[in-house]
Amino acid sequence: SISQPFFGWLADRYGTRLTGIALAWTGVLFACIGFAPSFPILLVVAAFAGLGSGAFHPMGAVTANRVIPEGQKNTAMSIYGTGGTFGVAIGPLVGALLFNLLGVRATGLMLLPGISIAIWVLWSMRSVGYQDRTPLASRSEAAAVPVGLLAIIVAVMMLRSFPVFGLQNFVPIWYQELGYGAGFYGPLATVIVLGSAFGAVIAGNLADAHGRRAVILWTQVLTIPAIWAFAEFPGPWGFVTGALVGLLAASTAPLLLVMAQQLMRGRAGVASGLILGLGFIAGAIGTPVFGALADAFGMQNAVRLQLVVVTGTIFIAWLLPSEARIRHQTHPGERTEPAAPRARAIAAAPE
Repeated sequence: SISQPFFGWLADRYGTRLTGIALAWTGVLFACIGFAPSFPILLVVAAFAGLGSGAFHPMGAVTANRVIPEGQKNTAMSIYGTGGTFGVAIGPLVGALLFNLLGVRATGLMLLPGISIAIWVLWSMRSVGYQDRTPLASRSEAAAVPVGLLAIIVAVMMLRSFPVFGLQNFVPIWYQELGYGAGFYGPLATVIVLGSAFGAVIAGNLADAHGRRAVILWTQVLTIPAIWAFAEFPGPWGFVTGALVGLLAASTAPLLLVMAQQLMRGRAGVASGLILGLGFIAGAIGTPVFGALADAFGMQNAVRLQLVVVTGTIFIAWLLPSEARIRHQTHPGERTEPAAPRARAIAAAPE
């Protein structure tokens, strides 16, 4: 997460043709984790594997931003993010199956998808060359970055990560305390993550049609009753309410990413690394905070307290810029087109 802005800068400077190398690096090192002879070496291998992931995320986001037409960027970025989320959802299930059959050295099997996909990506992007690189911005362009608006986007991205990561990590513990077995809370945790994957695609399509700001605000507003129901009605209903929480709370990250890329014109890589990296860091910070709240007030009350975070996110999200304001900010000399009828029909909140 910390390395992502740096790799984003490299993507802006040198292009993204070698994205496949980041995938190969990640696959090889994660495959080695099961063969680590000691815990300290395991930590070192895992940390270096994380660098590959840190390189891939901003490079992939830059590529998605540049190859998709303007009117479909939200959908494209959502599909890009959904791929990773889907992997997070099914990864533990596949890992559990392989580890039961082959032991911890089953991580070696990650070489197969890691290397094969890396080769495919390198081959697919061979004609891109360095045409997708962005020249280093001038000092005057750097000064034109709207820091205030970017800070709002970063704040929303970080706040929305708290309940998302907290629930994903602590739902198994909560349901174990309630007396449920792994056969129940394992699939439940997967449903929450899958909900966020499908929610991202839906949110991306809606944002292309009705505007990002309106979609972000409405999803956060609807997250409040979803989290409330998830906290108040644990048990089988959790599959329904948990899916809704994932669908709503975790679906807007790609939209915030596109916002940042547009505001940091010419620095899409840095913007991608900043937003994605800080989102992961916020989740890492929020997880122990969630745990401390659970220890102090109980797991169910810790889930309820996430409503406070979501409410704060809504107030800050109200300050997010619309597409028209972003165009005016980044292209001050261009005439701003009126909003589309469908966007007006949804009655997006005013600036």
